[in-house]
Amino acid sequence: MSAIQIQGLRKEYGRVVAVEEVSFSVEPGELVALIGHNGAGKSTTIKVLTGQLLPTKGSVHIAGVDVLKNPGEARTKLGYVPEDPRLYDYLTCREFLELVASLRGHTGIDEALTLAGLGEDADRLIREYSQGMRRRTALAAAVLGKPPVLVLDEAINGLDPPSANRVKAGLRALCDGGAAVLLSTHVLDTVERLADRVVMLAHGRVVADERVSEIGEEGLERLFLERIGASLEQSP
Repeated sequence: MSAIQIQGLRKEYGRVVAVEEVSFSVEPGELVALIGHNGAGKSTTIKVLTGQLLPTKGSVHIAGVDVLKNPGEARTKLGYVPEDPRLYDYLTCREFLELVASLRGHTGIDEALTLAGLGEDADRLIREYSQGMRRRTALAAAVLGKPPVLVLDEAINGLDPPSANRVKAGLRALCDGGAAVLLSTHVLDTVERLADRVVMLAHGRVVADERVSEIGEEGLERLFLERIGASLEQSP
């Protein structure tokens, strides 16, 4: 059973088609990068996957649970970091994680703090945190209880190199333990060094679904430019 299964996804905003016939899956133990140009449909796809938007057509499953029919159950299988996480500024990081753990029925706060590299700063108010530390706080909350699926929207962007390396190692360890990670990012270097597969969107469609190890010496950037260019030529 796939950890994430998206089939025939379409989302319309009035006359605008944001996502058109998107289909891909993520298997347990796999880290898949979702990339594309601005307006390619990445954010819309993630918002449908996480239950924030209803699709116009198509199906979405998380760990075998239909997100549209059983959104509450699907959320219990999911850890999610949005592009702009909203946190409680007047709680400490530890207090925030304790709140999240109590709501979701999970434990593992110390482990989550270690993965995010926040152990020494866990008892500071979140309002004192830098943007990178706030992003790591959101990541720590997402991994509480080791959900089988993680969806990360630009979650590594803006981290300093030591923090980014720690988070990448933590994500790799989670995948090695059987978790599935879908990472939306525009940092191609991160994709090449971290991801198992890359799914590329252009103008609401999947234009590439490749294993990173098979992309070849010309690299991901060239593939990206070629596929986006071809998509532009085909678009009306």
